[in-house]
Amino acid sequence: MPAFFALSADWGRRHGHGVLLTAILAIVALLLGHLLPWIGAPVFGIVLGIAVRHVLAPGAAFDAGIRFGSRQILQWSIIALGFGLSLADVLRTGLESLSVTLVTITVAFVSAWALGRWLRVQGKLTVLIGVGTAICGGSAIAAVTPILKPDDHETALSISTIFLFNVVAVLLFPLLGHLLQMSDTGFGLWAGTAINDTSSVVAAGYAYSDLAGGYATIVKLTRSTLIIPICLVLALVMAALAKRRSVTEAGSGGFRLGALFPWFILWFLVASGLRTAGWVPTAALPVLQGLAEVLIVFALSAIGLSANLRRMAAAGIRPIALGLGVWVAVAASSLLVQYVSGQL
Repeated sequence: MPAFFALSADWGRRHGHGVLLTAILAIVALLLGHLLPWIGAPVFGIVLGIAVRHVLAPGAAFDAGIRFGSRQILQWSIIALGFGLSLADVLRTGLESLSVTLVTITVAFVSAWALGRWLRVQGKLTVLIGVGTAICGGSAIAAVTPILKPDDHETALSISTIFLFNVVAVLLFPLLGHLLQMSDTGFGLWAGTAINDTSSVVAAGYAYSDLAGGYATIVKLTRSTLIIPICLVLALVMAALAKRRSVTEAGSGGFRLGALFPWFILWFLVASGLRTAGWVPTAALPVLQGLAEVLIVFALSAIGLSANLRRMAAAGIRPIALGLGVWVAVAASSLLVQYVSGQL
């Protein structure tokens, strides 16, 4: 027991400042979201986080707690959302969205390659931005980093570029969805296939409607699992290049399949399965859905606090132009496929 309290105290010292700051922003965002539901608490959370980061510039003492919110709490929020969704609906939605997902992933990589050559953006940075746009933002970039072995500034720049368009998507997509008079499922499919990061998909989806948010979340989780085959292909390509250049390390450094799998998706399915089997009391469902909303807003507030837009601006316009071009191509291709297939 003393050891437990010692560990708890140590965790509190390292994470307490960041968790407390994030919690304050999340509470404010929830209140604002209640007052202005047409904007929504998720959007307020991410915008407040960005504003505080650039006005107050929280120091290093806040970093661990902010990282905990943007990573661990985000995963918990997705798992909590699973309790509100039928497993049959999850599987059906995943299969329905797969064709659109495969098209947008292909478009992301092709447009990244073409625009990267045209803009003369360094090769590894082009791949990082392409992977981040195609799959799941910063998580996908982190997954392929041990395979590509880019410089630290390339990783940071690609994540910052992806993050910029995540924020733009959270603010812009719901407005465009209403302008285009999209259905809830149509918008959910668009958001889930065209917005990069899971947190931003959730924020944009639930800003549109609860149904769109749930649908977008499932689509995005289906898309996230494709990081595994993408990483395997990249590992084979890097190994072949290393062999050709007679490099003994063979490009595998640190690549582990188990580390790539987004395990929280498995727990999301478990939660959905428990709800489908009737093992979750009906009275508990509103509580779990409310908890999911609170966790989502907390995570988005932390992600806003993680933004470093100044570093991205200092890198010049070409990486930003590349990220913009790939993002627009993916968003447009998602709408086009839906229109052609009659899903829009």
